[in-house]
Amino acid sequence: MSKFWSPKVRELTPYVPGEQPRERLIKLNTNENPYPPAPGVEAVLRDFPADHLRRYPDPESRALREALAREFGVEVEQVFVGNGSDEVLALAFQAFFCHDRPLEMPAITYSFYPVYCRLYDVERRALPLGGDWRVDLDAFTPGSAGAIFANPNAPTGHGHGREAIAGLLERVTESVVLVDEAYVDFGGESAIPLVERFPNLLVTGTFSKSRSLAGLRLGYAVGSRELIEGLERVKDSFNSYPIDSLASAIGIAALEDREHFDACREAVITTRERTRTRLESLGFRVLPSQSNFLLVSHPEHDAAQLFVGLRERGILVRHFNTEALSDWLRISIGTEDEMDSLIEILEGLCR
Repeated sequence: MSKFWSPKVRELTPYVPGEQPRERLIKLNTNENPYPPAPGVEAVLRDFPADHLRRYPDPESRALREALAREFGVEVEQVFVGNGSDEVLALAFQAFFCHDRPLEMPAITYSFYPVYCRLYDVERRALPLGGDWRVDLDAFTPGSAGAIFANPNAPTGHGHGREAIAGLLERVTESVVLVDEAYVDFGGESAIPLVERFPNLLVTGTFSKSRSLAGLRLGYAVGSRELIEGLERVKDSFNSYPIDSLASAIGIAALEDREHFDACREAVITTRERTRTRLESLGFRVLPSQSNFLLVSHPEHDAAQLFVGLRERGILVRHFNTEALSDWLRISIGTEDEMDSLIEILEGLCR
């Protein structure tokens, strides 16, 4: 550790993202979309005037927020945007969860949440999952600093319906409930329509998954005007120009092509269900999933050894080296051909 680091930096255990390999592998480890972005994105990249880049972008990202507001049927003042949903989440932690009470979250969920807790000195209360590894909404309590969970959850894949979320919000009314919908477009039900009924609900989302723009870094939040204003106050105390002009134009183009969006997500869902059936035929336990990944475990084969065997044969999946998940692999859904290759190799490894 460096003597130049602040004491807080020495205490941090940073988030570890999925491996980005340099060699050619079938990459099923970071939940990227296997299909390209909407054709309009390529047109923006081709035609965007380079001269525009010499000027600062709109600090309010008004055009992108208007496009998102149209997409979700809300007012533009109810939309916030940032550099990927991770940045939006980080700003939300600062805006809403830095209290002298614990923030509640599932014990198994997106592993960046505990990292933010350590960074911002937020006490974390981990709630056990319910049956079949589902987020137990009844476990959240009204007296906490807030609640946060991914829906569908990561890395387990289960998602609660809108009315179940509404039931939680009817109990937890005095603190922010943040629902992270990074994977909702692959079979989940969005909680965004609930923001009119519940001023303490903040829903976050991303262009990285269903919009095939993980390399661009665009995320958003939808909520009441008072929550969006809280995010804006933190953002404008940190970086007043988060979304560049090119990213904004690309995000708008992606939102405008509903046909491409629907075709890609339906293809992922179809491939996911086909892969689930084939994995179960090989003896794997496969958790129900409304996301673009599957969490799987085999009763007779060590997950770490399967991970190594797959990588040696050109396929990269995710193995979390934690006590709770050491027996499991998370497999992103790729193209039909990529999943065929996965199954073929697993057939050999599981003999």
